[in-house]
Amino acid sequence: MEKLQGRPIPEHELIPATLRHPGAGPFWIAVLLTAVATGLGAVALTRFLEWVQHVAWNGGSGTDILGAAHHATATRHVVVLLGAGLITGAGQIILRQLSSANGIDTTAAIWFHAGRMPGLRTLGSAVLSVIIVGMGVSLGREGAPKQAGVVFANLFADRGRLSNEQRRLLVACAAGAGLAAAYGVPVGGALFALEVMRGKLALRYVLPALFASTVATGVSWLWLPDKPTYVIPHYSSSASVLVWAVVAGLIAGPVSVGYVRLITWADRNRPTGGSRLAAPIVVMGLFGLLSIRFPQLLGNGKDVSQLALTGAVAPALLLVLLVLKPAVVAVSMRSGAPGGLFTPSLTTGAMLGGVLGFAWTRFWPGAPLGLFSLLGAGAILAATTQGPISTVVLMMELTGRDRSFVLPLLLVVGIATLVARTIEPRSIYDAKLNDEELAERQRLRDLPPQEMATAEVS
Repeated sequence: MEKLQGRPIPEHELIPATLRHPGAGPFWIAVLLTAVATGLGAVALTRFLEWVQHVAWNGGSGTDILGAAHHATATRHVVVLLGAGLITGAGQIILRQLSSANGIDTTAAIWFHAGRMPGLRTLGSAVLSVIIVGMGVSLGREGAPKQAGVVFANLFADRGRLSNEQRRLLVACAAGAGLAAAYGVPVGGALFALEVMRGKLALRYVLPALFASTVATGVSWLWLPDKPTYVIPHYSSSASVLVWAVVAGLIAGPVSVGYVRLITWADRNRPTGGSRLAAPIVVMGLFGLLSIRFPQLLGNGKDVSQLALTGAVAPALLLVLLVLKPAVVAVSMRSGAPGGLFTPSLTTGAMLGGVLGFAWTRFWPGAPLGLFSLLGAGAILAATTQGPISTVVLMMELTGRDRSFVLPLLLVVGIATLVARTIEPRSIYDAKLNDEELAERQRLRDLPPQEMATAEVS
C-alpha cells in the first residue's frame, strides 16, 4: 500500500499491472465487456449512418456521399441540409431535457469528472451525430462510436465498482476502441486512447488500451469490411520529399494552431436559448446552397481525401477546399451540430499537403501529388490532436502502407506537432476547456499514477 501526504492508497484502486493485482478481476471484465459492446455499437451506428445517407441522397452507397451528391438535384442539396439543420436544432433542445449536465465532452469528463458522463444524453448525441453526418453535415462520423463506447464504459465501471482512476482509463480506452472499430485501426485506436485522450503512455495503461481496441475492432470486422480506409498506390520517399517534409512541417504547425483556435471559438459559442433551433436551420440551408457547387464539402471528408491521397484533385480545387472545409466544419459546430473532428482534420491536412506539394513540384519536380497530401494529412492530424505517435500509426493502418512513406511522415508529423505545441498547448479535443482547466489538465498529466489516483478534481 502506497502513501501520499499521509493518506493510504489502496492497491485495488490503482490500474492492475498483472492479473494477480488486487481488483484485477472486475477491471479486466469491465474492459472486455466494454470492448465487445463498443464494437457492436460501432457496427450498429455505421450501418445506421449508411442507411440515412442512402435515403437522404437517393442512393449514396456505403459511406460514399460524394458520388451520390454529384448526381443529386440542387433542390435535394438544399432540402436535405435544411432537414439536417431542423433535426440538429430540435435534437439539441431535446438532449438538454435529458440531463442537467453542461455539455458533453469526453476530455473534460476524463480529467475532471473521473470519466463520468450522462449516459442517455451522450448516447442521444451519438445518434443525432450519425443522422446529421449521414445527411451531409461536414463533421466526422467517428464521434458517435466514441461516445457510445464511453456510455458502455461508464455502465460497466458502475457494475464493477471501479475506482475513479480505473474508470478514467476505461473511458479513454472506450473512446479509442470506438475510433478503432469505426475505422479498423486497432493499434492506432489504442495509442489514440493513451496519447490523446488519457495523456499518458504509462506501461500499465498500455495493455488495457490494446486489449479494448483489438477486441472492439475484431467484433466490428464480423460485419464491417476488413480493409484499409484509404486505398493508395505505393509511394517511395526521395530527397525532394524529405526536404519538403521539413518545410511543410514548419508551415503545418501554425496552420494547425489556427484550426484549433477556430474550433475552440466555434465550440465555445454554440447557440443558446431560442437560437438553438434557428441557427442550425439557417447555417445548414446556406451550406446546402454551397454544396451544390462544392459537393466535396459534404460529410466527414473521406471521399475527397481518398481522391487527394491518389493525386486526383485539381490544385485549384485543393486550394478552395483548404479554405472552405475548416470554415464549414467550424460553422457547423458553431450552429450546435454534434460530430467528430478526426476525418475533417485529416481532410484539411490532405488539402494543405496537396497545395504545398503542387507549389514544391514547380521547383523540384518528380514526387507524386498524392504523397504530399498524405503527409500533409498526417501533419495536421498530429498537430491538432497533439498525438504524433498515434497519428503515425493511424496513417499506416488507414492506408495499409508503412515503410514506403514512414521517414518523411515522421519528419513532418514531429516538426508540425512541436511547432504547434510551442504556440498553443490546446488540441481540438480540449476545445471546451478554459485556460484554468487546461493548466490543471497539464498538471495532472504530469503526476505519477499513484498521485493521480488520489487527486480530487471536480
